[in-house]
Amino acid sequence: MTAILSIDQGTSGTGAMVVGATGEILGRSYSEFTQHFPRPGWVEHDPAEIWDVTVRVAFEALGMAGGVEVAGIGITNQRETVVLWDRATGEPVHRAIVWQDRRTAARCRELREAGAEALIRERTGLVIDPYFSGTKLEWLLENVPDARRRAEAGELAAGTVDSWLIWKLTDGRVHATDPTNASRTLLFDIERREWDDELLDLFRVPRAILPEVRPSSGDFGHADPSLFGRPIPVAGVAGDQQAALFGQGCWRPGLAKNTYGTGAFLLLHTGTERVQSESGLLTTIACDDRGQPAFALEGAIFVAGAAIQWLRDGLGLLREAAESSDMALGLASNDGVYFVPAFVGLGAPHWEPEARGTIVGLTRGADARHLARAALEAMAFATRDVLVAMEADSGVAAAELAVDGGAAENDWMMQFQADLLDLPVKRPRNLETTGLGAAGLAGLATGVWPDAGTFLGSRPEPDRFRPTMDPDGRQLLVRGWDRAVATALHWARDHE
Repeated sequence: MTAILSIDQGTSGTGAMVVGATGEILGRSYSEFTQHFPRPGWVEHDPAEIWDVTVRVAFEALGMAGGVEVAGIGITNQRETVVLWDRATGEPVHRAIVWQDRRTAARCRELREAGAEALIRERTGLVIDPYFSGTKLEWLLENVPDARRRAEAGELAAGTVDSWLIWKLTDGRVHATDPTNASRTLLFDIERREWDDELLDLFRVPRAILPEVRPSSGDFGHADPSLFGRPIPVAGVAGDQQAALFGQGCWRPGLAKNTYGTGAFLLLHTGTERVQSESGLLTTIACDDRGQPAFALEGAIFVAGAAIQWLRDGLGLLREAAESSDMALGLASNDGVYFVPAFVGLGAPHWEPEARGTIVGLTRGADARHLARAALEAMAFATRDVLVAMEADSGVAAAELAVDGGAAENDWMMQFQADLLDLPVKRPRNLETTGLGAAGLAGLATGVWPDAGTFLGSRPEPDRFRPTMDPDGRQLLVRGWDRAVATALHWARDHE
């Protein structure tokens, strides 16, 4: 049987799936790797350990799949984490700096105060923040001994984790990335789709160390025969959120997906039109149905499933996160209790870093069920806030919302989300849409699937949740949420 090997290199661990031509998962494996925290606010990974774990889970997944013919390899990855390595030896010169790392916060403030925000927003669609790769790479060049001289001499290579894996898979023959990952670096012009000289000068990054940018579905070289016994094409690459968008079949304007994890990431496909957000949303590169560059708006909800984890681990109100669904079902309504889980501030569209977690509407009749329900509802309300901002910015009305991530398993919450949005919610039977998206991109390039529709059609029919709530009830709930958010914002901004 013909199949694709999909590598899903995430923040906590690496997974591998073998996806058959008929859409079934023939084998899968996953392993965590070490998280390094050398100082408060610093987060690092060992690139060599990431590579070792990736090879191990790939072989374990292939072993489970049996004697399949692997037509290609797809890669999806944590997007903004950056690696710097020696071209001659293939050894990293420092640990990877992870997207969560905040060490460059002072540099970001300096850039904002110098008036660089408008240039970066125009060229990249992003905001100045330590989240993105540019200041991380600048830090490595400034702080690793002799790194800047060696970089300028062409002795070093840099890239996000996809580039590192491509380099290792091809034994150093290919140094490449794709537009979805390049668009998260602060160094890439998303209109011209090339590295930007003015931004490279701003961040003092030599062009020579950066990877070639190739289409997400296409030629990234071949895995060295010493790995798998024969040269297998590396044919699909996309950052994790864009891979999930593709894996959900969101290839045209108006199609959106939300990934409910610790936080939540909502992306709305806007097609060939680049939308400049007025609500602080990010403009990023996604894929069309051929794996070619298109545009999307992206909004991050800082706390989603983490609110349920807090109820479990911080307050001890439930033993397992799954209990929250039954607790919510035990109530006929929220009884006016709202929970704004702004533990680390509020993101889009409110953008208030000083906001903090706020619970309103408590009475003597409130109990643990109300808090569990309010935490679940908060994910849906925050998703609505971001989607409304996206529609206002883009003029594109969402047709439905595709969902994935752990919290998407909760039927009650998915129905509430559909009711709140007044839109159908589509949940695939296999929630690992990130890895499936990478497989789809590689399968298109290698002919496993003749087109994206065939790829999507090879999978089981998704579950669908359709809105049933009356408009008055919806409006009443949204008004209550808006008041709760206003309360959290007032707490953050009223320092008198």
